[in-house]
Amino acid sequence: MTLTCRALLTAAAARLADAGVESPRVDAELLLAHALVVPRTRLLTLDEVGDEAIARFEALLALRADRVPLQHLTGRAPFRYLELAVGPGVFVPRPETEQLVGWALQQVAGIAEPVVVDLGSGSGAIALSIAHEHPGARVTAVERDPGAVEWTRHNARTRAATGDPPVEVLSGDMTDGGLLRELDGTVDLVVSNPPYVPDGARVPREVADHDPPLALWGGPDGLDVVRGLLVTAARLLRPGGALGIEHADQQGESLPAVVRAHGSFTDVDDHPDLAGRPRYTTARRV
Repeated sequence: MTLTCRALLTAAAARLADAGVESPRVDAELLLAHALVVPRTRLLTLDEVGDEAIARFEALLALRADRVPLQHLTGRAPFRYLELAVGPGVFVPRPETEQLVGWALQQVAGIAEPVVVDLGSGSGAIALSIAHEHPGARVTAVERDPGAVEWTRHNARTRAATGDPPVEVLSGDMTDGGLLRELDGTVDLVVSNPPYVPDGARVPREVADHDPPLALWGGPDGLDVVRGLLVTAARLLRPGGALGIEHADQQGESLPAVVRAHGSFTDVDDHPDLAGRPRYTTARRV
């Protein structure tokens, strides 16, 4: 039996909407394209879908309705100009983080060979994007989670194989006082999307059930890891070096306050995402 592409997508979108998926039509289209092994744009000209593809699609659809992340089902996550491999054990990069990368690239645009450190790199989205878009940058990605760092390394190898500059991947804790001591006082940019979810906060099932805990929870106010990160960043950055930290939309005042209270930074500012919600804090080393 065959069904039309339109009928399949209409029914699938309704099913995902009933399951509480935020973008049911988009997710349905991406899953069908994945099942058919075609670009999403191909669906516009596709009429009927065969039995085998329908079976693959239905299996994916059932998992997505059970709130398995879309990116775990396709194995890929688009981020700026890259497509990264993701799956169980690594935090799925979010579109909001792309703005932090845009800011970071502006900070090093006038430096031929900037030294950049990405703390808590996860899939490597920030570090690899900076290396891709500023080929002169010397980028180090630090990840603590043993499972996640394997994804960082995999994506770094994949990007290097395409001709991107190599990114050094280091297994380590961003709050470790001995981390990257050889770079003390020489780093032009430290950037991080750290664990910042307050303990006990309610998060979507995709996050609670599938994102690694080490990438999420940040203590009672969500800022425990950030406090340790600031000590490391203050040590690594040269005078005038830039710092960028992503945060939850409820932390647009509290995180900048923590940065100011540290005493090692100036020009502390907070920035909204495209929806106008507080999203990341920036500063410069005194």
